[in-house]
Amino acid sequence: MNKLLFGLVLLISSISSAQETPKLVVGIVVDQMRYDYLSRYYDDFGEGGFKKLVDNGFLFRNAHYNYIPTKTGPGHASIYTGTTPSRHGVIGNDWFIPSINRNINCVEDTTAAVVGGISNGSVSPRNVRSTTITDELRLFYNFKSRVVGVSLKDRGAVIPAGHNPTGAYWYDLQSGNMITSTYFAKELPDWVKKYNQEKRPSYFLSQTWSLLKDEAIYNESIEDENPYEQEIRKGMGVSLPYDLSKIKNDPSLLKYTPFTNTMIKEVGIEAIKGENLGQDAIPDFLTLSFSATDDLGHKFGPRSMEVQDTYLRLDQEISELLKFLDETVGEDSYTIFLTADHGATDVPAYMYKNKMPAGYHNNGYLKSTIAEELSKTYGEDKWVSSIINEQVYLNQKLILEKDLNLKEIKEKVIQILLKEDYIYEAFDAELVAQRMFTDPILLKLQNGYDNKRSGDILYILSSSNLNDSWGRQGTDHRTPYTYDTHIPVIFYGAGVRKGSTTRPVSITDIAPTLSMLLNIALPSSATGQPLKEIFE
Repeated sequence: MNKLLFGLVLLISSISSAQETPKLVVGIVVDQMRYDYLSRYYDDFGEGGFKKLVDNGFLFRNAHYNYIPTKTGPGHASIYTGTTPSRHGVIGNDWFIPSINRNINCVEDTTAAVVGGISNGSVSPRNVRSTTITDELRLFYNFKSRVVGVSLKDRGAVIPAGHNPTGAYWYDLQSGNMITSTYFAKELPDWVKKYNQEKRPSYFLSQTWSLLKDEAIYNESIEDENPYEQEIRKGMGVSLPYDLSKIKNDPSLLKYTPFTNTMIKEVGIEAIKGENLGQDAIPDFLTLSFSATDDLGHKFGPRSMEVQDTYLRLDQEISELLKFLDETVGEDSYTIFLTADHGATDVPAYMYKNKMPAGYHNNGYLKSTIAEELSKTYGEDKWVSSIINEQVYLNQKLILEKDLNLKEIKEKVIQILLKEDYIYEAFDAELVAQRMFTDPILLKLQNGYDNKRSGDILYILSSSNLNDSWGRQGTDHRTPYTYDTHIPVIFYGAGVRKGSTTRPVSITDIAPTLSMLLNIALPSSATGQPLKEIFE
């Protein structure tokens, strides 16, 4: 009798668990969203977007990136693989390859070609060394699960969608089409073709971008006309409104408008309809990456009215997406997580004016300084092949030809680096490779190091210090400091209880949490842990 009762309990438990497994998971990554945007703009949001996710979902208030550099490619890879660049291999948006003597993009694949557009199609997820949560979902259901990735950026669509998705689609800056590559398909599906035929980018670029709400609402931002912002196009100025119709026949302008996010939402909804996502018992997965927040963040900085307006508009897009999901998939049948791929520093010029620690540097100057100092001892001047991601790649071929001591040269370079005020620490890659650091900042350096792809010397910038090679307005991201690492993590929907916590958690915990929620295997290199609070 006890065995029978025990079996019945197990059966009921399994049925209950199956009922909570979502029909559809929607992963939302907001590019360059600092955590404080959620609290700073909270009172200005509507009831159906960010507020709905926060108030009815589970908010992790102390979530951070646990590696550097904090950039888009590594961010998306870490979210979806559940591990750091040291394991998934995406060590930056780009990195240097000594064998071909040039930098490559994180999703570059010269064997692939564009489908549906003109440019930006030689991409695939081949550089990602781990499976993703989307891969594991496809594998678990023998590829009956449908997975679609959508983003403005190629890396924002390709990496989250995984190695063998139903489809991955991104924006072609030349044609204005949503495109894919031959890695994924020989032609676009009908629903993407139909969306492209509607020429929505042309419509958006005929509009004037004005403030969404009354100007008094924007008291979380500094004055609109200020010296800390870059023009999105020469002659357009740095204050709203922006008449986009003045710039003719330039689809690339769209990425510097909040209407990019409208387009990504629309394509996401079309993907749900076109691929019948969430319409049967086998779970599906839609990945959405909203990038206008990043492109505009770089131009205007975190305290601009343009960035605030973009978030208020994104709030509306999320509200419309949630309403559509409620109506088509069912309120209790889908799960959403929302996070960011990195944060951003305040504009250093603004920080400096307000007596905060900040500054600028120049990689070109740094490279020439190292070359000049080494030439005094060794002759020649081509000792540095590349400086990227705060990593120095030495010209090892030249060092070998000259029969010089590599370790000695690295020590000299480290001393040169440490003379610069804007460089806080510098290390020989061989020391980083031993993985013995315990300091929280240095652990991030260690977690971002890949034995085969990283440089010979790694260094850490001082707080709020940016490369000024592209100007001294606007902002950037890449560092181990909290303005770059502290991001929102929100879970909402099926299988998720309401609540919040200040417990420290890592971005690498998202994929393992989804594995538990979906009852599937973890990504192959996952090092994060399930966020147990949402299940308790």
